Amino acid sequence: MINFNGNITSETNIISFNNRGFNYGDAIFETIKCSHGKLLFFEDHYFRLMASMRIMRMEIPMNFTMEFLEEQILDTLKANDLSNVSARVKFIVNRVAGGLYLPKHNEVDYVISAAKLDADFYLIHSEKYEVDLFKDYYVSPSLLSTLKTNNKALHVVGSIYANENKLDNCLLLNTNKSVVEGLNGNLFLVKGKTIKTPPLTDGCLKGIMRKQIIEIIALMPELTLEEVSISPFELQKADELFITNVITGIQSITKYRKKAFNNTIAEDLVKKLNVKIRLSN
Repeated sequence: MINFNGNITSETNIISFNNRGFNYGDAIFETIKCSHGKLLFFEDHYFRLMASMRIMRMEIPMNFTMEFLEEQILDTLKANDLSNVSARVKFIVNRVAGGLYLPKHNEVDYVISAAKLDADFYLIHSEKYEVDLFKDYYVSPSLLSTLKTNNKALHVVGSIYANENKLDNCLLLNTNKSVVEGLNGNLFLVKGKTIKTPPLTDGCLKGIMRKQIIEIIALMPELTLEEVSISPFELQKADELFITNVITGIQSITKYRKKAFNNTIAEDLVKKLNVKIRLSN
C-alpha cells in the first residue's frame, strides 16, 4: 500500500507518463528510518525537505507542516502493518505534470512508500567491505549536488561498476578531483584523533546521518572534526574510513586497494548513536 497525496491505495499505476519526476528528474525525496512508529531524526528530514523544495522552486503546500507529514507517514506504516517494527520510508515530492524543461506549474504531488527493515537499532558492521574510486564521471561541487533528487544517473552507473568489479561500494570524486562521498552515503576519514569529512561546498550530500555523526563527535573532546576537502592520496594513509546513511547508520570500510582499515572509532560512534536515539524517545 502506498500513500498518494493523502490517499492510501494499492494501485501501482498512479504515476502517469507525464510525471515530471519520471521525465526530467524534477523530484526530490527523503529516506527515513522508522522504529516501532518513531520516525528517527524526523525534524532534520523535514527541514531538509523544505529547504530542498525551496531550492528547486517548488510551491510548498500550506498543509505541509511537520505534524501533517508525520501523520501521513504513520498512516502509511499502519496501512502496511509496519507500525510495530522497523521500516524504511521513502517520501517523494515531484512537481505536477505540465510543461517541458520549463514547468507550467510549481504545485507538487507526493508519494509515500514503506518496507520492513530487520534491525531496530544501528549495528556495528565489521564484515568485509571493499571500495575503490569511481572515476568515469564526476560530481559537480554545487548546491544541487547536495540535494536528494531523482537525478542519480552517476550513482546508478557507479553501482553497476562496483558490482562488475566485485566491490561493495565506490567513492565519488568531484570535478576538482577531491573525494566527495560514497555511492550511498557520506564519507568520514579517521587519522589519529582527527576525523575529516568533505564540506558541502565540495558537492557531497547534505546527509541526515552525516549531521548526527558530526554532532556526536562535537561532544567527544578527545576527537577533532574537520570539514575539509579530502585528497585521494589521503585514503591509503587513513586509520579508518566509513560511510554513513540513515538506513545503515555507519558502514566501516575494511579495504581500499591494498590498504586494510580498523573500525575502532566507528564502533564507538555506533554505540553513541544508539544512545542518542534512546535518549530522544
